[in-house]
Amino acid sequence: MHYSVKAGTKEIFTVDGAPEAEPLIVAVHEELLKAGAYAHARMTPEGSLENLFAHGKPHHFDTVSALERATARQVDGLIRIMASSNTRALSGADPKKQARLSRATRRLRQTLLKKKWVLTLHPTRAYAQDADMSLSDFQDFVYGALYADQDNPVRKWKELAKRQAGLIRKLKDADAFRIVGADTDLTLSIKDRTFINSCGTHNMPCGEIFTGPIETSAEGYIRYDYPVVHAGREIDGIRLVFRKGRVVEASAEKNEAFLKSMLDMDPGARRLGELGIGTHYGIKKFIKNILFDEKIGGTIHLALGQSYAATGGKNQSALHWDMIKDLRKGGALYVDGKLFQKNGKFV
Repeated sequence: MHYSVKAGTKEIFTVDGAPEAEPLIVAVHEELLKAGAYAHARMTPEGSLENLFAHGKPHHFDTVSALERATARQVDGLIRIMASSNTRALSGADPKKQARLSRATRRLRQTLLKKKWVLTLHPTRAYAQDADMSLSDFQDFVYGALYADQDNPVRKWKELAKRQAGLIRKLKDADAFRIVGADTDLTLSIKDRTFINSCGTHNMPCGEIFTGPIETSAEGYIRYDYPVVHAGREIDGIRLVFRKGRVVEASAEKNEAFLKSMLDMDPGARRLGELGIGTHYGIKKFIKNILFDEKIGGTIHLALGQSYAATGGKNQSALHWDMIKDLRKGGALYVDGKLFQKNGKFV
């Protein structure tokens, strides 16, 4: 409330989450009221999204309602709390409908991204199972990653922001960026693009610096080390080949057809919209949740699809899909031919 969104008097906030997040939604709602903001709690059963894909009519996937548009215009900020009871609930949904809905809501998302916002996670048994942890251990993991177990969490986030600012200074005026690792040798250009210092003001937890690569610059190949969970499906063993910035070959050991359907969502879906470098060395374990996994210190992530305008990125797409490469065992990053990171540690 006081670090990520800095809620103010008479500002209008929505707090969105599934019923399993009720304890955190209630606590956040209380804190918003204490700050003088208008607080609107909205708890949506997970089954409602399943209903949409099972019973929705064409207009449900191709347009957004007047209520959704009005809310996006009127709110000053939004707080979204992930709290899934079944992370594979949408595994049977039609990927074409999912792609249509993503395209239809793209402008709405762009409007909301200009507001105050923060995304976080409330620990549930489903997330703990994905992470191969007990619920108790997973709770400790989450609160540790948020620095919520520290005496002064805000100070810890500000310290991370300072370290990340130092990395960004080293990348000033950089052009050629090369990623080397197992079955990976990919080059791209970041010339005249801006790196963003992401330190818990939007994603909580955070711990990354990111930019938008030159859209036509990616050349080479990359094999991602971890599965990604997207739209209710787990896609594993992803390997992509880029030519002139565009994915020209794509394969996966699991759910390859879904991968290719997402790449065909629109022309921008086959180009990179983001290059991110994970810097949170307190997050060491992969848990199949991108909010945490892309921040692991010693990893990089590349997002296919939509760029963030603040980076100077120009790619347009209804897709924004992060995929992670672990560089902690034999990987390296080179900037303009000079070693920038080796085995996950900055030089």
